Amino acid sequence: MKNKKITIKDVAKQSGVSIATVSQILNGNDQKFSPKTVEKVLAAKAALNYEPDYFARRMVMKKSKTIGVLVPDITNPFFSTLVRGVEGVLYRENFITMLCNADLDTKKETDYLEELSRRGVDGYIIASSAISNQAINETLRKKNLPYIVLDQKKAEGFSDAVLTDDFSGGRLAGEHLSQLGHEKVALVLPEDATENIKTRLTGFQEIYPKAILIYGELTKDGGRQAAREIIKTDATAVFAINDELAFGLYLGLAAAKKKIPQDYSVIGYDNIDMCEYVTPQLTTIAQPIHELGQTTARLLLERIEQPEKEWEEKTLPVQLIKRFSTAHLK
Repeated sequence: MKNKKITIKDVAKQSGVSIATVSQILNGNDQKFSPKTVEKVLAAKAALNYEPDYFARRMVMKKSKTIGVLVPDITNPFFSTLVRGVEGVLYRENFITMLCNADLDTKKETDYLEELSRRGVDGYIIASSAISNQAINETLRKKNLPYIVLDQKKAEGFSDAVLTDDFSGGRLAGEHLSQLGHEKVALVLPEDATENIKTRLTGFQEIYPKAILIYGELTKDGGRQAAREIIKTDATAVFAINDELAFGLYLGLAAAKKKIPQDYSVIGYDNIDMCEYVTPQLTTIAQPIHELGQTTARLLLERIEQPEKEWEEKTLPVQLIKRFSTAHLK
């Protein structure tokens, strides 16, 4: 026979006080009661090994201490580093991170948004562009739920947002290749590009308005396949719109017996850890990924505490990290 679940009634009975008193003390409102009463309640809780029921407690406190985080692809190290930044800040404030990986699937993202709403999370971090503004309007804004968008999604003036300077990032990549003497360059990006990637493209086109555009998914396999198209062009350098694409290019170009940087200079974007572990080490545009996550979490917690404050949009800087995958054109 199973042991009977210990309830708040049992704690009240053992400590000789009311259920309401036990509830107040266990929810942190112990200043209203004498130290002796508090001591009796805590002793009864310990003796009975009582654990408060999460959902009952939530009804009392009106908070779940949970944040929903939606990312498009957790296999991309960019998003795992981002979530670590988010989770570190939330953990210190006793919030739990509920991670939803949407696999770049619009329906899955919208379903997750609705499910998180049903579960009563206190706020949302949306790092995914496929969630439409209509879905955000219907699920979050209508219910006045705190949320923040970052990286891929434009805030459009109705939410807090944390962005990185994608225009400067694209321009820096172009300037670097130009300084190395490359005149014909290719750029690999997805066909249905997100806002942040379009901004990178605009920055790059300030330097190379006639850059050859080659389309591929934002994955290593996307880069591998794009390599086949690159060798058909007269490009001598390639800007991969994220590092994952660049790693795929390494493999695809090697399969075609081409060398980096002797045959093609390659520059990536993000500066994920793996950049230092490939040969040659990847030249890239570094985003402050961990800081991006931390800043986002702090801004959301501020929004939860002060729902009426003005919308904030923060833009973090990027920088060029020179390694060994780019070289002067001979």
